Amino acid sequence: MSSTRNPGRVAGLWYLLLVLGGPIRLIYIPNKLFVHGNAAATASNIAAHEWLFRFGIVTDLFCAVILISSPWPLSLVKGVDQNLAVLVVILGGVMPALIDFVGVVHDAAALMLVRGADFLSAFDKPQRDALAMLFLRLRDHQNTAARSLGVMAFPLGDPHIQVALLPRFLGVWLVINGFAYVILSLTGELLPQYQDKVFALSQPALFAEVALMLWLVIKGAKPPAPPPQPYRPRLPSARVALPKM
Repeated sequence: MSSTRNPGRVAGLWYLLLVLGGPIRLIYIPNKLFVHGNAAATASNIAAHEWLFRFGIVTDLFCAVILISSPWPLSLVKGVDQNLAVLVVILGGVMPALIDFVGVVHDAAALMLVRGADFLSAFDKPQRDALAMLFLRLRDHQNTAARSLGVMAFPLGDPHIQVALLPRFLGVWLVINGFAYVILSLTGELLPQYQDKVFALSQPALFAEVALMLWLVIKGAKPPAPPPQPYRPRLPSARVALPKM
């Protein structure tokens, strides 16, 4: 089945790009450059690996563009329920993209502080390092709050969507994944000391996104076919006899 006739497969390829690009800024760069509780060491690492940090900013922009332009939400729910389609597009595409754009601003501010622009000469280096760490922490809190957008997975548990586009087990798994993201967000805001433990426990649920990506790339998803039209016999056309000359 070609991708043009199966929009779910095209959506899976877009989602694959998102899965490959997202962890660079969210996982790799923090583990590589950030030192918890040490602003000076973090600033020194960013200055020493400035191009890696800039690459993380570009990756965020790339992911934001994918989230906005990707057709996967509509390709999954179009033809099933337009209200669900709009909800998935807003919660799963537009709002996460806006959050990525705001996160880029935080990273750019941290980078300016680390580089020590001329207009920042009023602050000494320890102050600039502390402010840079502040912007990075704000980015972390932003990511924690954004996990509440996991509610976008709830519409994918709709029985009509499961029957028409996704296997039932995957729809249920995605709903559990949505609950896990909401719980992670609430834990990070209310009980941050338990955030790492809750994140480790929620790993099986979070792999639902990888399963969705693989399902779309391999199997794809087609909108439900329109109902067949009732047969209507074609009546013979009337012929008018012309008078002979």
